[in-house]
Amino acid sequence: MSNRISEAFAKGKAFIPFITCGDPSLEITEQLVYAMEEAGADLIELGIPFSDPTAEGPVIQEANVRALSGGVTTDKIFDMVVKIRKKTSIPMVFMTYANVVFSYGIERFIRKAAEIGMDGLILPDVPFEEKEEFDVVCKQYGLELISLIAPTSHNRITRIAKEANGFVYCVSSLGVTGTRTQITTDIGAMVKLVKAAKDIPCAVGFGISTPEQAKKMAAQSDGAIVGSAIVKICAAHGENCVPYVKDYVKSMKDAVREA
Repeated sequence: MSNRISEAFAKGKAFIPFITCGDPSLEITEQLVYAMEEAGADLIELGIPFSDPTAEGPVIQEANVRALSGGVTTDKIFDMVVKIRKKTSIPMVFMTYANVVFSYGIERFIRKAAEIGMDGLILPDVPFEEKEEFDVVCKQYGLELISLIAPTSHNRITRIAKEANGFVYCVSSLGVTGTRTQITTDIGAMVKLVKAAKDIPCAVGFGISTPEQAKKMAAQSDGAIVGSAIVKICAAHGENCVPYVKDYVKSMKDAVREA
């Protein structure tokens, strides 16, 4: 299954959009997946909403609140993925928090995610030193646990990279998710450290919102990840957001291709 993730990067620079499941509704989330794939997305991150998403800025926090108050549950998201998998095999990973997986049951969550055709899992609040209890179960069921590295990871980058699976999520800036006017981190240096330790794709996220930024980040890595900017479009247009998101994703993918 995980070979889908490597295939996403094998085609060239990858564009990876993130959306919050259930914002504005699960029906729209499903439509967004198809639209983003048509627009050129290579891999899609599906956010499972959580009441206290510590890595997120206000945009994604508010999306989580809207989705949860709309009655979204992990099981309903799993059901939606089953529907999506009948129509597309685009690589998809869940991004959520340790608590969501814990409360569902670690093995039960990971087994189910693998069974319905998810390719990976990102848990931004689980530090490298504490990933074992998730990682061992992910390996058992063939789900890739995606590692994150931050500008502050320094001497840990090599250790994290050696054990990384799927791709490495390079966090471009300190703090929470959200759009940034400028990204000053030396992404190239982070990526070099990863590649020296392991031949694995590196995608850059946190703070990317414009085609120029996406192109610049993809030029120094294997791909760009964008969340808040897309979630903002969903918030602004609600039930009518699909064509707007599609246009945005297309413009971002075009920029990444030029990198």
